[in-house]
Amino acid sequence: MSKYLKNLITDELKAKLDGVENMLVVDCLGVEANACVELRRELRAKDISMLVVKNSLARRATEGTALAPAFEGIEGSAAVVWGAEDIVSLAKEVARLAKDDDQFKPFVAKGGVMAGETMSPQDVVAVSKWPTRTEQLSLLVGQILGPGATLSGQLLGPGRTLGGQIKQKSEE
Repeated sequence: MSKYLKNLITDELKAKLDGVENMLVVDCLGVEANACVELRRELRAKDISMLVVKNSLARRATEGTALAPAFEGIEGSAAVVWGAEDIVSLAKEVARLAKDDDQFKPFVAKGGVMAGETMSPQDVVAVSKWPTRTEQLSLLVGQILGPGATLSGQLLGPGRTLGGQIKQKSEE
C-alpha cells in the first residue's frame, strides 16, 4: 500500500473517530458473512459503529489522542467499536454479543480505552456489569426523592388524621 493511500485512510479514520472518547477493540475474524451482517445490524440498532481496521493505520490515526492506549499490545485482526449512550452500554452490548456462541462465536472483546485508560478483555466484562448512565440517574433520583416522599408523608399524615377527626365531630 502506498504512503499516499495510507495517509488518506488515516485521515478518514481520524475524521470518523473525531470526538470519540471511549472505544472497544474486538476480534470478529471468522464470523460468517451473514452473521457479520446481522452483527452490524444489531450494533446499528443500538447506535454503535463498528469498523474493521488495520492495526498500524489505527495506531497512526489515534496517535496523540485519548484513544491511542486502545491499541497497545493488540495483535492480529481487530475491529473498533464505538458509540452507544456510554461506555457501559457499549461494553454490555459487546459482552452480550460475545456470549452468543451460536451466531457470533468468534466475536470477542480484545480490550479498549475508557477515559484515556487502557482496558483489558477482563475489564470490558467487568464494566459491562456496571449500571448504565440511565440506571445510575434513576438510582440517584430515587435516592433524592425517597427522603422527600417520606417527609411529605410524615407532614401530611397527622394533618390528614386531624382533618378526619374534625370532620367526624362536625357530622355528629
